[in-house]
Amino acid sequence: MSTDILTDEPLVIGSHTLGSRLIVGTGKYASYELMGESLERSGTDCITVAIRRERLIDAAGNNILDFIDTSRYTLLPNTAGCFTAEDAVRVARLGREILLGLENPGADWVKLEVLADKKTLLPDPVASIAATEQLVADGFQVLCYSNDDPIIARRLKEAGATSVMPAGSPIGSGQGILNPNNIRICLEYLKENDPTYPVIVDAGVGTASDVAIAMELGVDGVLLNTGIAHAKDPLRMADAMRFATAAGRLAYLSGRIPKRLYATASSPEEGTITKQPL
Repeated sequence: MSTDILTDEPLVIGSHTLGSRLIVGTGKYASYELMGESLERSGTDCITVAIRRERLIDAAGNNILDFIDTSRYTLLPNTAGCFTAEDAVRVARLGREILLGLENPGADWVKLEVLADKKTLLPDPVASIAATEQLVADGFQVLCYSNDDPIIARRLKEAGATSVMPAGSPIGSGQGILNPNNIRICLEYLKENDPTYPVIVDAGVGTASDVAIAMELGVDGVLLNTGIAHAKDPLRMADAMRFATAAGRLAYLSGRIPKRLYATASSPEEGTITKQPL
């Protein structure tokens, strides 16, 4: 496998092929203009949009879709804010109709979120599995937001999820990757006999180092929103997230050295200059 990031294989999720392994959300920006420039700087070619009707239009009456080049970006509709499987399925179908009207290739997939409560915004695993099964039967390619439980991750894949997206930490928390060991086990379970199955860390990423750590674990991509949108300088943070995604992926492909308890000399010990007798 090449260690040149410029010749890295693209990210394939179902029928979609993405050049960038960074997927960026469109919420929480101070303005739609800032959002548009941040998306540009991030280098992403896939952006996720909450489809509930009240989320598409801001207080000034501006439609978010007027600030997104739908011919450039593949849109990934999401069911953010849904707390039942039934509600999530309804919103997913609404998103499909909107994107079909825009003739955007993202009409056939959905980022599924079925949340358990408003305080933690953690996923409801039972409802997520039920909604995944319904949406797959309805022809959707489902990218399912999950906690970092490897057993739930495997159940979601068995339910037909095109990609399982374990959280690094709670949505918007900026805590980064709290349990890298669970992410590793999720990767092991999901990629067993299926090495190209896409696993994407979704939620909790706060800064560039969090992205690099996620990518170095071997995930196929990272989805984030708040880390850019609520940064003091979103444009610079968008740059940082872009570079961190590439750096983390390149480091993973390169293969890090093993961690050792004691020092190992970096210079050869053979042929060293010794003190000569007088």
